[in-house]
Amino acid sequence: MTAFDPGLLGHRCWLELATGERVHLPVERWTAIPCDGDDVLLDACAGPTLDIGCGPGRLTAALTERGVASLGVDISATAVRLTHARGAVALRRDVFDSVPGEGRWRHLLLADGNIGIGGDPLRLLKRASELLTGGGTALVELDPPGRGIRRDRVRLRPDDGGSWFTWAWVGAEAIAGLAAQSAFRVAWSTRRGHRWFACLEKP
Repeated sequence: MTAFDPGLLGHRCWLELATGERVHLPVERWTAIPCDGDDVLLDACAGPTLDIGCGPGRLTAALTERGVASLGVDISATAVRLTHARGAVALRRDVFDSVPGEGRWRHLLLADGNIGIGGDPLRLLKRASELLTGGGTALVELDPPGRGIRRDRVRLRPDDGGSWFTWAWVGAEAIAGLAAQSAFRVAWSTRRGHRWFACLEKP
């Protein structure tokens, strides 16, 4: 069981920082059908797509229903099981380990704050570049402008039993610098309601 499993199953939870600050997790969105800006990501995927940190599989399944070849990867067995239940394909895999189709994916999704995986957005984007084919795109969900890049030790509450891990957040204004350092360029950025997105293109 991973720290995020309660949220994947729809239980209300949040990240607690060492300062005591709470960051509530959008578990209702994770477990719902695609909505609330998800079309920004889905409409940008016109070829084989890798959904990193796919969670319960709402985006992987939506792409499958659209006829787009897609694969979800997640370290949680619960996430993989839930994605399969939606009729989509997923593997239990750490994105930094071997992933099928490396260097051949046309698109890659980092939705719902998954740019924070591992607590090092630059390392994650460099890994994304390895997974994508030339001209491929990483579609990234971001925090609102003004947040910069933030890394913190966090734990899931209330059900995680106190296990700490590192997470990161990237504000919309900070993505261009990260993209340049990881050999991407920002093809476009946009806002949909309270959500912010960017499309990073690999040369």
